[in-house]
Amino acid sequence: MPGTVLLLAASPAGKGCLVDAASVLPVLAAVPPGVLSGTETANVVELADPLEPQAVLTRLRAAAAAPGPLTVFVAGQLQLDRRQRLPHLALARTTPSTVRYTALPWHWIREELRLRAAGSTTLVLDLHADHETWEWLRANPLDCGRNNAVYGRIAPPPSRRTVAVPTYMKAVATILRSGHRPELAELHQQALARVGVDGYADLVLAAAGVAGAAVPGGFAPGPPYRPERPRPQTPDGLMDGLTDADRRHSGAAGEGDPHSAISVAVRSGRHPDADALAAHHEQAAVQAHGPGSEQALHWAEVRADLAMFAGDPSRSCRTWLGVAVARLSAGQGPDTAAVEAAVDRAHHQWGQVRDATAARELGASLADLRARVPGRRQGALDHVQRQLRQLQTQG
Repeated sequence: MPGTVLLLAASPAGKGCLVDAASVLPVLAAVPPGVLSGTETANVVELADPLEPQAVLTRLRAAAAAPGPLTVFVAGQLQLDRRQRLPHLALARTTPSTVRYTALPWHWIREELRLRAAGSTTLVLDLHADHETWEWLRANPLDCGRNNAVYGRIAPPPSRRTVAVPTYMKAVATILRSGHRPELAELHQQALARVGVDGYADLVLAAAGVAGAAVPGGFAPGPPYRPERPRPQTPDGLMDGLTDADRRHSGAAGEGDPHSAISVAVRSGRHPDADALAAHHEQAAVQAHGPGSEQALHWAEVRADLAMFAGDPSRSCRTWLGVAVARLSAGQGPDTAAVEAAVDRAHHQWGQVRDATAARELGASLADLRARVPGRRQGALDHVQRQLRQLQTQG
């Protein structure tokens, strides 16, 4: 059955433009339709800088009604309307005062896709948010519909008088132009790797459900890299992500697995209980095996993930920094995968810290570590130093 592809790139004309969204369309258009869709053949609809939200809705509705798989690529910027403070995709005529009338309400996308069969719809997103919307996203998920797979990123506002580029979407298109379409999760990771250090502050979207906040069952702002050894990534994965060796090291083998209890606590929103349980096992591992042991470090890493799920990037960053230092102190080399992963995760979580004082403190420690553990991406230390200079100007 042929698939359907909707390519939507939109951003305001004039000084309100945050991202040159339409610049990605020629690259996407060069990809064979079947590769875009993941089917043998596909119908492609392209919308470049549309003017009217009703016109976009008409095309979206027609695409949603088509049988077969639907893939929606969206590049653009998010803004809130002043009356209801709901996210909208800004269109060519959108200004801050006219969002309600000239932009596409995000919930229109969700509603039009709501009746499609589960698993038949994929959204690939490269969105930038203005300052007001970025703050809103810290407390509210961007609801894309629970039946849809969603991959991509939401980037913070660019520097003043700077127009950003949809680098994530361009990376996706460049990969697909080879004619090979990896599995979506793999495609997503490859694109994030190409974005590099510029994506450390992004909210990363990679699952099904809602996006924009570190919540169980939804999307969490995840680090733009692929860890090389299996470890817990989601509340459910706190147990499933472990190897048999991990289970033995952490004392988790057999009945009464503490990871299961931690997963239940996280899913029910009892974050302090989850952390207390992990802390108990960490302390027991320290007493039995020493602070630099794999058993103790495993539980420290679990606690770093739990802090992320609890929406506490400062604590998560600090914990990952501690894990990295402990591994280095134990004699592990700066190019060891586990050391690099710890520093990369600390770097990512640092990008989520909004308190300037905490960000300066953690950033200084991160810069020291980055000098020892540069990681596999060029420019990581420069990124930290540049962000620290900006933080210093904030007083």
